[in-house]
Amino acid sequence: MAMGSFDPRRGPGPMADINVVPLVDVMLVLLVIFIITTPLLTNAVKIDLPKASSAPNITKSAHIELGIRENGDLYWNGEKVTMDQFAPRFETAAKEQPQPELHIRADRHAEYGAVAKVMSLAARAGLTRIGFVTSPDQD
Repeated sequence: MAMGSFDPRRGPGPMADINVVPLVDVMLVLLVIFIITTPLLTNAVKIDLPKASSAPNITKSAHIELGIRENGDLYWNGEKVTMDQFAPRFETAAKEQPQPELHIRADRHAEYGAVAKVMSLAARAGLTRIGFVTSPDQD
């Protein structure tokens, strides 16, 4: 706000205040316009869709359960096998469509070499979906 002076020779100085009332008026008008036009922008068409009841189609992919015990015993879907029998079984499984998943259930104390060899044979045969089955940690 400009300060007045008692000196008659000095005229009023420039006004340094900003009048915000017109700005507020314009903003309120724009706000009202947006409030009114926003509901008109939704293009919702009410359609009475047919009702049908159905259950989801859950298809379980084929998988191979491979077990490796601590003492080195190997199991193919519960059947005891030897390491030499894996290569031909992996090759036939890799040719199936869709390709089955290989679930490896290795004992906690099983040798890492046996697990690595099984994974190597599976990858060499062309199986790409290999996973480890674990149990939740029971602390």
